[in-house]
Amino acid sequence: MFRNFKLVSQVIFGRGSFNQLNDILGEKRSSSNTCMVFLVDDVFKDKPLQARVPVKSGDLLIWVNVDDEPKTKYVDALTEKVRGHRAASAGGQLPDGVIGIGGGAAMDLAKAVSLMLTNPGSSVDYQGWDLIKNPAVYHVGIPTLSGTGAEVSRTTVLTGPERKLGINSDYTVFDQIVLDPELTVDAPPVQRFWTGMDCYIHCIESLQGTFLNEFSKSYGEKSLELCQKIFLNDWRDEFNDKLMMASYCGGMSIAYSQVGVAHAMSYGLAYILGVHHGIGNSIVFDYLSEFYPDGVREFKEMVARNGVEIPRNLTAGLSDQKMEKMVDVALGLAPLWENALGPDWKNIMTRQRTRDLYERM
Repeated sequence: MFRNFKLVSQVIFGRGSFNQLNDILGEKRSSSNTCMVFLVDDVFKDKPLQARVPVKSGDLLIWVNVDDEPKTKYVDALTEKVRGHRAASAGGQLPDGVIGIGGGAAMDLAKAVSLMLTNPGSSVDYQGWDLIKNPAVYHVGIPTLSGTGAEVSRTTVLTGPERKLGINSDYTVFDQIVLDPELTVDAPPVQRFWTGMDCYIHCIESLQGTFLNEFSKSYGEKSLELCQKIFLNDWRDEFNDKLMMASYCGGMSIAYSQVGVAHAMSYGLAYILGVHHGIGNSIVFDYLSEFYPDGVREFKEMVARNGVEIPRNLTAGLSDQKMEKMVDVALGLAPLWENALGPDWKNIMTRQRTRDLYERM
C-alpha cells in the first residue's frame, strides 16, 4: 500500500509576496458575515508587520504567545475565543479562514485551531495519527522563521497533559502558504540557527531512515545541500531565500518518510523541561554519533562556525520519575523509531539505552 498524502494546495514564493495576502484571502471571504482569524506571534505587536496584516471589519486578530511550546490547553482556549467571537457576530457561523503568522509554533497553533473549529472535544483527543474526522476550515501558514517545515507538514506539534505528540492528519496540511523571505530578514541569528538545525536534522534523519524512497531522497538531498551552503559559510542576505526553500524541501523530505532518533528524544525534553523544538533537537543530536556519525560531525562544525553554545547538563538532578516519563514520551513515538532503526527497533532501543542517552544531556 502506498500513502496517498496531502500536499499544500497553493504556494506563493518571493520577496514581497506577503503584500498579496489581502487578494489571496479576498477569494475566500464569504459575501456576508465575513471573518478571517489571524493568529500572529506577539513578538510582532506594535512592530511594522502589524500594520501590514490585512484585517477587515469583522475579522479577529489574536496575538499568540509562543514563549512556551504550543499546549493543548492553549489551543482549546484559542478555539473557544474564536467561537465566542463568531457567536456574538455571526450566530456561531464558522470563520472563513485561520491564518498563522510567525515561526513553527504560531503556524502549529493556526493548524490546530482550524481543526478544532470543525471537530468536537479537546485537542487532546486528537494527539496521534489520523484521528481527525472532519476537514479543517481554510487555513494559511506564513512563516517568519525558516527551518521548522511546519508550513508543509501534516502535523501540529502539541504538548498535552500526558505527552507531547502532534495531531497528524491530512486535514492538518495548510491550504495556502505564503513564503516571503523578507519576513525572516530581522530574525535573531541564534534563533535562525536553531530553526535551521531543525531543518538540517530533518534531512539527516530522513536520508538515513529505513522509510527512505526516491521522493523523500530528492527533497532531502536538496535541502541538505542548501543547509550546508548556508551554515558552513558566512551569512549573506541571499541565505534568507535559500533557508526558506531548505525548510520547504526539508519538510517535504519527511512527508513520505519520517524523522528519527533526535526528534523522538527531543519530544521527551520538551515535555518535561519545556525545551523548544529546534534547541531540543540540537541538544539531542549532539550525542547521536552512534546513529548519525557523519551528520553529527558536520553539525558540530556548523555549531562552532556559527558561535552557538548548546545548553548542557539539562537532565542533571532530574528525579527518577521525570526521567522515566521522558523515556515514556520518547519511546511512544513508534513511527520515528521504526524509520531510524527498522521494525526491530524495540529490541535495539531499550528503555535503559534511552535513559542512558538522556543522562548524558
